[in-house]
Amino acid sequence: MNKENFTDFIRELKERNDIVEVIGSYIKLERRGYNYWACCPFHHEKTPSFSINAADRYYHCFGCGASGDVIGFIKNYENVDFMQAVQILAARAKMEVPAYDERSAEEAAEKKKKRDRLAALMKDAARFYFGNLYSGRADAHLAYLQQRGISPSTARKFGIGASLDYASLPSHLLAQGYTPEECAESGTCSRTEEGRLIDAEGERLIIPIINNMDEVIAFGGRLLKKSDRAKYKNTRETLLFNKSRTLYNINLVKKERRAGGLASIILVEGYMDAISLYEAGFHGVVASMGTSLTKEQARLLKRYTDNVFISYDGDFAGQKANLRGLDILKQEGLKVRVVPLPEGFDPDDVIRRQGAQGYQACLDQAMPLIDFRLLAARRKYDLTKTDEKRDYVAEALSVVRDAESATEREELLRRISSETGVSIASLARDLESLPAPAAAQAPQPVLPREDDVSRERKAARFVLAACLLDKPYARQCDLSALSFEDPAHTTVAGYVMKARREGAVRASGIFDLLPADGELAEILDLDYGDNLDSPAAQKYFTDCLAVLRRPLLTAEIARLQTAYQSAQTAAEKGDILMRINRYTKELKSLSSGGKV
Repeated sequence: MNKENFTDFIRELKERNDIVEVIGSYIKLERRGYNYWACCPFHHEKTPSFSINAADRYYHCFGCGASGDVIGFIKNYENVDFMQAVQILAARAKMEVPAYDERSAEEAAEKKKKRDRLAALMKDAARFYFGNLYSGRADAHLAYLQQRGISPSTARKFGIGASLDYASLPSHLLAQGYTPEECAESGTCSRTEEGRLIDAEGERLIIPIINNMDEVIAFGGRLLKKSDRAKYKNTRETLLFNKSRTLYNINLVKKERRAGGLASIILVEGYMDAISLYEAGFHGVVASMGTSLTKEQARLLKRYTDNVFISYDGDFAGQKANLRGLDILKQEGLKVRVVPLPEGFDPDDVIRRQGAQGYQACLDQAMPLIDFRLLAARRKYDLTKTDEKRDYVAEALSVVRDAESATEREELLRRISSETGVSIASLARDLESLPAPAAAQAPQPVLPREDDVSRERKAARFVLAACLLDKPYARQCDLSALSFEDPAHTTVAGYVMKARREGAVRASGIFDLLPADGELAEILDLDYGDNLDSPAAQKYFTDCLAVLRRPLLTAEIARLQTAYQSAQTAAEKGDILMRINRYTKELKSLSSGGKV
């Protein structure tokens, strides 16, 4: 298929995937007038600023500037590339994705082919491991699962398998037609110093790591006997697997949410904790696989819930780095509660020793993150010793400083006062005298102030917004008579002129030509409220045209005056004078441009 035909396919794909229906299947929408609104899924906010223009088939957040068409939404929400987003939408519309033979598409197709091969290899490897588990040769693996209380049905649901040695997996994959290079690139195999392929998870219990698209992207392995090697090991990062963007069991959580049974998610550290909780009936559980939480993981969680219970090991309170990492969840707008576990216990220990009821009791005692940080500080000090009590007060006040309300601060100060005997008044004075935290002093990114933007740029944005969104007063505007300094402005103008010639202007088409941030976001921001639709908008549009047109006329008059001096004949001079007069009259007729 050539580029033109592929473009036609993309156009049809967008038409058959109504943007309101698609986005509405992910987030709750509210209709207001002609648009649909929601809290933005790409940044934390309490007041909806995420708008869907159903007629023009695009979305735009007036808070963070995120914009795009239906393909762009799927890319950002599902964290996939362009072709994967196309495939998701094509499957939804029951369309077949055609091949596309342009050079850039060839590269994309080659990458997709490579990715598909690796995904197929991972699936075959998972089946091989699973087959091993019930082959009659994996007694140690089955005994371990039984010891951990994992039933055969749960083992099947998670695809748990067994590696029996170091040689059989590479041999199996090569027999299936995969190349040695593909085996190594997938992460399932590694090479010895002699270059021989071996199973990277040899002799371990195998836990497939599956993404939210139900693809096996990596494997975790657990040693079954004592060794100086790491007890748990993941296959390395690959084209399929990026640990910082992955949460274990997100695939089953996604199914749980779609079934309507997910009010919150429990976040644990390891995949065995997640499997044990699932076995005990706690199905909304994911694991960070032992890594420090990342913003990508927090955003992935935010897609499925607003409420997260942190259920790390019982000694977690002493881990300052992990406690700080949880702030990432709050920054993404998640309501975070921490589950206190008995000292030295992990969730799996609680399940095995106290059962589901015992773990539910811990869950019922979950506390807000700030309360848990205070508890963690309290555990570190002996308050019968004066110096340690003072150290505790200092650390506790640094925790209280992060409270979100005066009520919360007062409650926490009352608790510290009760623990230490220091008066609330003294604690409050010390709290006020604390230096501002470094993070609060760091400069925050801000939008350009009005006086930071030139009159010409502001005028260009308004004119282009009115034309791109096809406002009636802008339809006769001749954009070819205007000149734009910003390449993005030139691109928008060119798109509008081409769309007019072809019949109709749809703002969604601009996302095929420009990134959805930067100047395009600034232009789309003008669609907020009645900026483009108020009674004064048409007059402001005329003023903006004047601002853009006047420098062009001035420059053209100056050029003609120079040309007049070098004209050789009376006819040439007469023609130039007529044009100078015409442009001079037009220049005088333009208003001052108003307050632009």
